[in-house]
Amino acid sequence: MSKKIMSIFVGIMALVLLAACAAPIGKVPANIRTMSVNGTGKITLVPDLAYISIGVRSEAEEVSQALNANNAQAVKISETLQKLGVEAKDIQTTNFNVYPMQQYDMEGKVSKTTYVVENTVNVTVRELSNLGKLLDATVKAGANNIYGISFDVDDKTEALDQARTMAIKDAQEKAKAIAEASGVSLGEIQSINVYSSGGVTPVYDAKYGLGGAESMAAEVPVSAGTLIITFEANLTYEIK
Repeated sequence: MSKKIMSIFVGIMALVLLAACAAPIGKVPANIRTMSVNGTGKITLVPDLAYISIGVRSEAEEVSQALNANNAQAVKISETLQKLGVEAKDIQTTNFNVYPMQQYDMEGKVSKTTYVVENTVNVTVRELSNLGKLLDATVKAGANNIYGISFDVDDKTEALDQARTMAIKDAQEKAKAIAEASGVSLGEIQSINVYSSGGVTPVYDAKYGLGGAESMAAEVPVSAGTLIITFEANLTYEIK
């Protein structure tokens, strides 16, 4: 074999090897018959945490006056929260703004300038039975903005594992039923794709028992509802 022919042969083999390496991993050969099925796994959880954004807004003619007033309110709110069992580490400042507020006369000229101080803290409440009482107390302590309440579960690891396993088993059972009804046999699994669909979804429904959460103080009625973790699984089988 001449050197020229040998070089061409080596070049062709190199291209074949590169093409093989570039082929998608796990790609199902075209000559294999397959069937894909989807499964769903859902786990319902009762929240054991609440997150609240509490804001204090102060306004005065002097910046120092607004700052002092705001600081006094913020300290009072923090002390109130801690008296109700909230730990200091669960009270975190997330926003602090200072800005002028101007008023204009009929000619469009500035007639008065005051200064606004806004302080927002995120509070983690670990005793949901105290949530209503806590909200009522913070408003009385000087909080003039409650931006929102969200609920969560402290440890979702086991629930995530369960939902994932349920999704896979659901897909497996569907595959067996479809194969039996279609008169085919299942071969090896060719691909598996498992993913969380939408994360943790809150559901507010009075029919669920909420333990301590449903017997919150009447001052500020709040319903925690439930949380749903959803996983989807897609399995592709070889069929014979």
